[in-house]
Amino acid sequence: MTDRTEIRAELRRFHLGEAQVTTVLDGVVMRDAVRPPFCLDKSDDELQAIAAANRLPWDRMAHGFVPTLVETAGETVLIDAGFGAAGHADGTGQLVERLGRAGVAAADVTLVALTHVHPDHILGLRGPDGDAFPNARYAIGRMEFDEWKSGARVPPQREKNREMFLDIVVPLAERMTFLEDGDTVVPGLTAEAAFGHSPGHMMYRLESGGRQVLIWGDIANHYVFSLRHPESPVAFDDDREQAIATRKRVLDMAAADDLMVIGHHMPFPALGFVERDGPSYRWVPETYQTSV
Repeated sequence: MTDRTEIRAELRRFHLGEAQVTTVLDGVVMRDAVRPPFCLDKSDDELQAIAAANRLPWDRMAHGFVPTLVETAGETVLIDAGFGAAGHADGTGQLVERLGRAGVAAADVTLVALTHVHPDHILGLRGPDGDAFPNARYAIGRMEFDEWKSGARVPPQREKNREMFLDIVVPLAERMTFLEDGDTVVPGLTAEAAFGHSPGHMMYRLESGGRQVLIWGDIANHYVFSLRHPESPVAFDDDREQAIATRKRVLDMAAADDLMVIGHHMPFPALGFVERDGPSYRWVPETYQTSV
């Protein structure tokens, strides 16, 4: 019997005011360890206790990848592009096919906005015959683009990632808008700086009809290990100290403002809320709040 994770749901569509939002499961992989990447400052005993308290295994975890499609103001905006064909061997890279099931072809995407340029966010920009989204413009944080192009602050473990960036993202520069904190991406969709996980990581806030959703990318990479212990260093973070400060700031904001959140690595459909719990936080999944 093949040992695999099976998740049936693949798409979640809902209206936010006049906008329509779709979260799409690009795929799930099962990792053979929790630490690394998470809880690097915890002992085995501490990690086992944290996992047990949350009814999780302490030595394995399911890791999902969830890009988001936003249809608003006459634009079809894809936030992050998944793994593309590079992920097929691991069961990821399903974004384009699953968007098609929702009636959205790759050619319908008018803008691809990147939170950052780690592999699970950019490899899907390339299709079998060139650009995966042939009619799209692109948007990326200016600092993110400049830092990866320079390479001066790219950590050694990300060198192959930088090669991917230079190969896949840099050739798209002529079709890119370079974003600063607070810039409007399209009407109703705003870029917000959230640096640390990568040098110029961006989040996107969608506002329509008096409602908001924060599409936070990789602010938190696990619904328990990141939210219950936001101060713990994470191996995925390029600047761990800055990532911790950003994570705590954004979690506090999301909880205080009762924001609905979409997280690229939250359990599918990756949609929920952050609740303060003493000195920590907990993830509260959306159930039917967007349906009423």
